[in-house]
Amino acid sequence: MAKDYEVLGMLIPQGGWVITGEGYENIDFLECDPITKEEFEAGFAKYDSFKAGQDAKLASDKAALLERLGITEDEAKLLLG
Repeated sequence: MAKDYEVLGMLIPQGGWVITGEGYENIDFLECDPITKEEFEAGFAKYDSFKAGQDAKLASDKAALLERLGITEDEAKLLLG
């Protein structure tokens, strides 16, 4: 299950908010437009799909970079390791 800060990061990726506990009531919107409690709660249902999309894009980008470099993932780990 998604954490409150993860949902906020998805809904307001530019930041500008602080959360000091759990739940909508503990969010301070400092430098961003506030969202409603309903938007916040609906974000939990959307987060898993959002995260899966991010993970798939990262994997695709990684594979494309390795292909461009002409090395395998294991070879990249050796270089960075």
